[in-house]
Amino acid sequence: MKTKALVIALCLLTTVGFAQQRKKARRTTPKRSVTSTSQTKVQGAGSAGSTALQPSVMDTTRKAGALGAKPFDRPLDGYYKKGNILSARVTPYANLRESDVAFAKRVWREIDTREKMNQYLSSPKQRLIDVLLTAIDAGELTAYDASVTTKDDPNGDAFSTPLTAGQARSKMADSSVVDTFDANGDKTGSKVVAGDFQADSVVKFRLKEDWVFDRQRSIFEPRIIGIAPMVKVKTAAVGVNTDYQPAFWIYFPEARQVLATKEAVSRNNDATGLSFDDVFAKRIFTSYIVKQSNDKDERIKDYAQGIDKLYESERIKKSLMDWELNLWQY
Repeated sequence: MKTKALVIALCLLTTVGFAQQRKKARRTTPKRSVTSTSQTKVQGAGSAGSTALQPSVMDTTRKAGALGAKPFDRPLDGYYKKGNILSARVTPYANLRESDVAFAKRVWREIDTREKMNQYLSSPKQRLIDVLLTAIDAGELTAYDASVTTKDDPNGDAFSTPLTAGQARSKMADSSVVDTFDANGDKTGSKVVAGDFQADSVVKFRLKEDWVFDRQRSIFEPRIIGIAPMVKVKTAAVGVNTDYQPAFWIYFPEARQVLATKEAVSRNNDATGLSFDDVFAKRIFTSYIVKQSNDKDERIKDYAQGIDKLYESERIKKSLMDWELNLWQY
């Protein structure tokens, strides 16, 4: 009897507890929200004054510009960044006094970029002519007219007549000589007509330099004064071959700072770090002499022709080297 009474009591307690849990669950359940529909009057094309019930629509479109676009970050082209040459500075020449100069000789020489050792000067990656023209356009360099001759500047290479950037560009245009005719078709003369500039057409540069012996330091060294790109004027006449002429002159000491921050392309090593200023300071080029200072102001081609011009150029080079060697006794 006692066992039956305990079982009945447990059943009653379980039933009461379950009922209380259901009441609590009903109390915590939220009431459903009643959505009211908005009545919108819609006037149809055929019937006027008809109304229709339309549910409200939420704008779920994303606002334009809510998430800003990430700026483009260009990856590094390589595993290290070349920045040393961009901050390079020119190594100044040693001070030179007139009283210390025991010997001086002025020489004009030409560099032909078609020669194997000079091909890097006309590399499509970094042309010397592009570096010079870009600096002239930016106002960093001044070009001087090579065609104007005066009493103080008989050869047009004394930096006496400055040019604007536009005038310097026009000097580099691929010009040609054409004949002019009158109304009757008779030839009256000729004129130079400028064409489009082609960077690949510049294959020669002329250097003007002084070879000096400094007795204070006992050094015999060349110092470049000016550099000039060479252009060739074409002629309409058959069988007439014109020589290369300087388009304009650039004062080399002024150009050194520009050339020092422009890397020269190397054929064998991409990590040389040589600038165009280093190229000229270390004499990493081949050239031939076209003139030396003399009492008659003659060029080599004025008294030598053909292969004799090259022999004369080599003779002048050897005479300069022999002068230095003859200073010393063994």
